[in-house]
Amino acid sequence: MGAYLKRQSEIVVVGSGPGGATAALELSKAGKKVLLLERGKDHRGKWYYGTHLGCMIYCDKMGLLRTQEGLQVVRGIMTGGSTNLFCGCASPPPAWLKKRYRIQLDSLVEETIRELGIAPLPRPLWGIATQRIQEAAGELGYNWEAQPKFMDVTRGEPFDCGARCMLGCRCGAKWTANQYVDEAVRNGCELVTDATVKEVLVQNGSAAGVRATLAGGSQVMRVEAQTVILAAGGIGTPVILQHSDIPEAGRGMAMDTTAMVYGVAPDVGMHLDPPMAISWCDDDNGYMLSTLIDPRLLYPLILTLKGPLYPLRARHYGRTLGLMIKLKDEISGGINMEGRISKPMTEQDQWRLNHASNLCRKILVQAGCRADSIFVGPLRGTHPSATVRIGELLDQDLQTAIRNLYVCDASTFPEALDRPTVLTLIALSKRLARHLLELEKPNAREKVRRARQKAPEKEKAAAREEPPVSEEPAPQPDEV
Repeated sequence: MGAYLKRQSEIVVVGSGPGGATAALELSKAGKKVLLLERGKDHRGKWYYGTHLGCMIYCDKMGLLRTQEGLQVVRGIMTGGSTNLFCGCASPPPAWLKKRYRIQLDSLVEETIRELGIAPLPRPLWGIATQRIQEAAGELGYNWEAQPKFMDVTRGEPFDCGARCMLGCRCGAKWTANQYVDEAVRNGCELVTDATVKEVLVQNGSAAGVRATLAGGSQVMRVEAQTVILAAGGIGTPVILQHSDIPEAGRGMAMDTTAMVYGVAPDVGMHLDPPMAISWCDDDNGYMLSTLIDPRLLYPLILTLKGPLYPLRARHYGRTLGLMIKLKDEISGGINMEGRISKPMTEQDQWRLNHASNLCRKILVQAGCRADSIFVGPLRGTHPSATVRIGELLDQDLQTAIRNLYVCDASTFPEALDRPTVLTLIALSKRLARHLLELEKPNAREKVRRARQKAPEKEKAAAREEPPVSEEPAPQPDEV
């Protein structure tokens, strides 16, 4: 093994996605000494950023990460994490997060919306194909609405958003967690890239820092810190915790399992439209729909996963309309200590996919697509999450059984969100940062300890007051 480095900090944050970047920013603004470790590098400003080649460079396993069942998993490995690859969509936390798990984020969500200017795109920017989908859905009785966006169309180069937005934003309109990272660094936070955290250091039942490797494993770094915040994502965080004597991490997970439904229209395609400009949620049946199509070169590659003849459909790409299905999938499968992922579809997941696929088919036909051109693409995992769940491995303050070891990323979700996750993650991370700062006040830790002792009784009482919720499945529609 190469050189051995030793560092010290008050707080070490692992991962620079929306959870880690927000924590680093909020704590550095408060004057805390923060060390932010990121496994990837900063690829912004490189000639390949926002291209198909770039996406291969900064995606885990060059975009070929798969579960044991064959589900493709999209995961960005670079500063800002997967916000480089998301469609800039913002959605408030689902109501059940507050009702069932007592996680109150409303004020922090509103604060973030104001700070970042989150708002829907103006209708003239949607594109013709997207407007046609909204009209077709409306004719069938479904009110698709403009999706709030982490976008400022006046920022940077002239607004130029199409399907390639998912490769990385080149026009500068889309917010990514990189902006929080940059601001945190200006506040004094130290950023170390190409740093892979292996385990949390524990002394007397309390987190004492982390052990990481640098530069592809050529150096070992030991970071001593009073507080550790893991924000390495739904895949990375549970692996670190398993190596830190929390073997239950990674048992079961959600993916917001996603599928695309495509159809060929006679006169217009969706590839030039901003992705996910409009959306519609069916919370009764557990899924979200939105407008979306794969970037041009990825489209035939993705279709090879569907079957050998499907890539031939790429010749109609310029006239293809796409609808995305995002499922509220059930907790299943898991991640082992080597990072191998299993995520089988449950019977309920299959039913929800079928229900949503039928609706997408109706809308595409109404929008002018030929019925015989419509097909459902291969399944993907877009939001690996729920691997270190609140209420099981984390308390309401996001602390693990190891004192001063916190988690703040999508792994904390107690259920699949089936929504864009970034706004919820920013609010969760702001909440955690303020909790940590509050603990420094006199007598604060004793008050928290007493509150935790009382919490189980309060939760039992609240549970007795809530009426039971029926879980009976709805009648199944015909298959597409």
